[in-house]
Amino acid sequence: MATAVLDIDLQSVPPLITGLEAYDKAFILIRLNQRPIGKTVARVFDGCISGAEIRHCLTEVIGEEVWLQWLRDKLSWDETTIVGFTPPKATVAICTRDRPDDLQRCLDGLMAMPDDGQELLVIDNAPATDATQRIVERYDRVRYVREDKPGLNNARNRALHEASHEVIAFTDDDAVPEPNWLRALLRNFGDPLVICATGLTMPLELETEAQEWFESYSPFGKGFQRRVFDSARQNPLATGRVGAGANMAVRKSLINQVGLFDECLDAGTATCSGGDHEMFARILLAGYRIVYDPAALSWHRHRRTMEELRRALYGYGVGVYAFWTRTLLIEREWAMLQPAVAWFLHDQFPNFVRSLLRQPGSLPFNLIAAELQGCLVGTSAYLKARRKAALAPSKS
Repeated sequence: MATAVLDIDLQSVPPLITGLEAYDKAFILIRLNQRPIGKTVARVFDGCISGAEIRHCLTEVIGEEVWLQWLRDKLSWDETTIVGFTPPKATVAICTRDRPDDLQRCLDGLMAMPDDGQELLVIDNAPATDATQRIVERYDRVRYVREDKPGLNNARNRALHEASHEVIAFTDDDAVPEPNWLRALLRNFGDPLVICATGLTMPLELETEAQEWFESYSPFGKGFQRRVFDSARQNPLATGRVGAGANMAVRKSLINQVGLFDECLDAGTATCSGGDHEMFARILLAGYRIVYDPAALSWHRHRRTMEELRRALYGYGVGVYAFWTRTLLIEREWAMLQPAVAWFLHDQFPNFVRSLLRQPGSLPFNLIAAELQGCLVGTSAYLKARRKAALAPSKS
C-alpha cells in the first residue's frame, strides 16, 4: 500500500488522524513553530493514526535539535541574523521542458509566497509544444522565456542572464515551494562569501513503490540542521550533503566569480545529471561558501513508475562520473579520485551485495545495476557532450 505524507507541528498534535484507508503507514514531517525539525514514520490502523501513536513516533525522533529550536524561540534568537543586513531582491526561475501539469502546480505554489518584489521566470527549454507558454500566460506576474538550446544547464544559464535581481532562486517544475521558501533562502546571503544557498526538499507524495524507493535510497532532503559548507570543512568534490538543484539559490555575480553552469552536464544532454553538484564543487574550490538551510522547504514529486526511477538512477550514475571527469579534465583536480573510490567501496558495492543477496530493505537489483551502468559510461558521456557542444552553431 501507499504511504501518506503528513505535516505535523509539535505545538498542535492532533488527537486522531482519519481518512487514511488507502494507506498502511504515514511519512510525517515534524515541525516546531512551523520550522522543520525532523521526520518519522507512523503505522496506520483501520485508516487512522491515534494521537498516542503519533506522540510515540515523535518521541522516538525528538533530539537535540528540538530543544535547540525551542530555546531559540524562547530567546527570540536566530544565528543567521546579521545586524543591518537587508535580504537582496530575487528572481525565481523554473526551468522546465514539456511538463505543463507539474509546472502549473509549481506556479500555484509560488503564487502563495508573500510579494517581496521578486521576479518570476519560466525558462521553457527546447519545448515540443506551446503547452508551457499557454500555462504561463495564465499568470500575470510570470515572465516566459524560451531557450531553444536543449539542456537544463543551458536553461539555468539563460535564467542567470535574464534575471533582473541580485539572487536567482531555482526550483524544479515538479516541486512546490512553501510560502516562506524564498525568504528562508535569502536570509543566508548576509555573508559576502556565501554565493549559494540550498534548502530542504521533502516528498510531495509517496503513492507508488518507485516513489518510496526514491525517498529511501536517494532523498533530496539533507537533514534538519543548518550547515555552512566551505573547502575547509567539506571535501569540495563530495557535494552530496550540500543540497540539490531542485532547491537552490545563487548570486548573479556567480557568472564572474566562478563561471556559468557547464552546458555539457545535466538533463537534456548525454550526461543526464550532475550540473548542480559540479557547480557546488566549483564554488567551494574557489573559496566561497554554500549554506544548507532546512527552513527553505519545498515539496518534490518523485518519479512515479519503476521505469522512471530506473532511468533516474542510471542518469545519476552518469552525471556523477561526468562531473568528476570534468573536474579532472578542466579543474585538474586529481583529488576527485578519492570520493569516487569512497562512493564505490562504502556505498555502491555494499548496496550491490545486499541487493544481490536480496537482503531485507535492499534496493531492487535492476535499480542498483542501472546506477552502476550509468557510472561506467559517465566519462564517455561527458566527452560526447563536449564534442557535441563544440560542433553546435553559436548564437548570432
